[in-house]
Amino acid sequence: MKSNQKKQSKSKSHIPLRLNILFAGVFACFAMLILRLGYLQIVSGEEFEAEVARTETTLATGNVPRGEIYDANHRKLVGNTAVQTITYTRGQGVASEDMAKIAVDLASFIDMPHKVRVGDEREFDITPRDLQDFWLVLNEEKLNERLTEKEKEQSGPEFYQTQISKVTDEDIAGLSDVEKEAAAIFKKMNGAYALTTINIKNDGVTDKEIALVSENLDMLPGVDTGTDWIRNYPQEGMLKSILGEVSSEEKGVPESQLSTYLAKGYARNDRVGNSQLEKEYEPVLSGSKSKSETQTNNSGDIIETIEQYAGEKGDNLVLTIDMDFQKVVEEIATESLSEREGYNDRIFITASDPQSGEILALVGKSYNSKTGKIEDVSLGNINQTYSMGSAVKGATILAGYMDGALTYEDNVMVDAPLRLKGTPSISSVFNRSGSVALNDIKALEVSSNVYMAKLVLRMGGQDNVVQNGSVSINAAQTIDKLREYFNQFGLGVETGIDLPGESTGYMGNTPNGGLAMYFGFGQYDTYTPIQLLQYVSTIANGGNRIALRLVDEIWSTGEDGQLGAIETQLEPQILNTVNVDPKAMERVQQGFYQVVHGANGSARSRFVGAEYEAAGKTGTAEAFYEGKSVTNKTFVGYAPYDDPEIAISIVVPYLPNDNTNYENTIVARKVLDAYFKVGEFKNTAPEDVEIDSEESSSEDE
Repeated sequence: MKSNQKKQSKSKSHIPLRLNILFAGVFACFAMLILRLGYLQIVSGEEFEAEVARTETTLATGNVPRGEIYDANHRKLVGNTAVQTITYTRGQGVASEDMAKIAVDLASFIDMPHKVRVGDEREFDITPRDLQDFWLVLNEEKLNERLTEKEKEQSGPEFYQTQISKVTDEDIAGLSDVEKEAAAIFKKMNGAYALTTINIKNDGVTDKEIALVSENLDMLPGVDTGTDWIRNYPQEGMLKSILGEVSSEEKGVPESQLSTYLAKGYARNDRVGNSQLEKEYEPVLSGSKSKSETQTNNSGDIIETIEQYAGEKGDNLVLTIDMDFQKVVEEIATESLSEREGYNDRIFITASDPQSGEILALVGKSYNSKTGKIEDVSLGNINQTYSMGSAVKGATILAGYMDGALTYEDNVMVDAPLRLKGTPSISSVFNRSGSVALNDIKALEVSSNVYMAKLVLRMGGQDNVVQNGSVSINAAQTIDKLREYFNQFGLGVETGIDLPGESTGYMGNTPNGGLAMYFGFGQYDTYTPIQLLQYVSTIANGGNRIALRLVDEIWSTGEDGQLGAIETQLEPQILNTVNVDPKAMERVQQGFYQVVHGANGSARSRFVGAEYEAAGKTGTAEAFYEGKSVTNKTFVGYAPYDDPEIAISIVVPYLPNDNTNYENTIVARKVLDAYFKVGEFKNTAPEDVEIDSEESSSEDE
């Protein structure tokens, strides 16, 4: 009994002690917490209050007007139209929900296109998915209530896709017109990158909208008003396919070159030249972006923007092309297509200054059978290839001299139908059955296929040709050697023209002795019209292969927004000098002269009475188009003969084999007449100029 009492007494005596210890500990913790809160509020209160109100200053960039493009006489081909714009600069770390709220507020001040894509309709501003995204951002808490516990455990893209799947058609149908406008605004905002400025609306912005937005900028963080630019074409699209295009903000810089552009200071949504001259001269036309200091609060919202550098408009390009001459040549090409036969649906005309490489005209026209309209295909001059036929025979003759197969003492061969084993019979148009001795000059005048074929055999090491005998040359080596010589004139290689995407032509890949001979008169490899132009220019100037170019000068912009001062004068660039004796070059030039002036010249009939002395070479080539056998007709030439100012190439492809079309030489005469302002084009020439109307019965080969 006593023992039990002692145990109870001992137990009771220990309980109060433990409680006292617990209470003391709790009291000490509360005391420390109170002291800490006091310290934070009294001692460090101002410091933390400043941190909450902290702003950060960063640098943002903005776009500037793009440089413009002018013709040789400073008439604008590509310009900029200034337009009012509503812009948005996205702060760092701005949440989608915050942007959506800004979009809703902005939608109450501006009319935003918000046509929704339905079915296969292509013209739209927003898609149903855009509306789903917008509804999701504004109603995420409500939407998450529709998710199962398992779905809520998802993350990343999987969770987002699950959320989107829960947005119903009824949700979308419940959006008001203003909310749909806000969705269109949000879509653009959401495509912006941090501290880059994009256009929310730059089409049809009214003065009222500018005023409303300007008055309410305090409630629209990141939004501003300004001036933007859009490309215009004062000359009704002349040379449009050559001038190129600029990307939209939505597409921005091309993904394939993203790292390169970002390294140069571009933003992902910057508008850049994406084709032709706009792309080739992007560094010149782009200008220097504006720079502004932006102050953002701790939420990332932009609260103030101060311009530090207004930026500088891009420099301007002055082309080598005179718009008046280009227009006349385009009209000549369009008129020529009215004479088309068979599959012939296009024509290419190029012209340049053979002394400088400056392009004087670049024309391609094509007939669209579906619309019945003539369309511009000028770009085909650099990326479409054709068999050019006898027009390239000047290069064959010079290759013979460079190779030693021709000498001034040994340059006569007999033209007679050539029949050799394993190859079709080869004959010349002027001589289908006879036997005529020709030197190199005469061979060019009458366009002898047999002379060129025998010359190729000589270059391959076969000097003696016996009728019905065999071809005993190494065809592959001979063709490769010919290509190396042809390359010196620009045939089969890039011409250096200041446009991207130039084709070098098609090289035949089934060499044999017969085809090697065909190479000699232009019926094996294919070339572009612009390569044909460089080839004849090289002959015209005596052997310098000069890079062809469309841009002559680069100018700054003056205070009035027009051309300022010249900054760069582009100089002729000699790519190579043909390794041939000048005397041999002169013989080919004489041969070209005889083509136009000789009694048997294949272009004589079209140039009789010309007020200038021209030289040139016609061409006819067998080809295939859509599985059908067709004929291509070509012409290369230059004038004046003794001091060339202009070189030209004409390509008329896909004619029927029994054609009566001579547009290659008819067009050549018209283009040269237009350049020298004579004949039917003498309206701007002195009134005392008279034209000799002498005719001739001779025709093209």
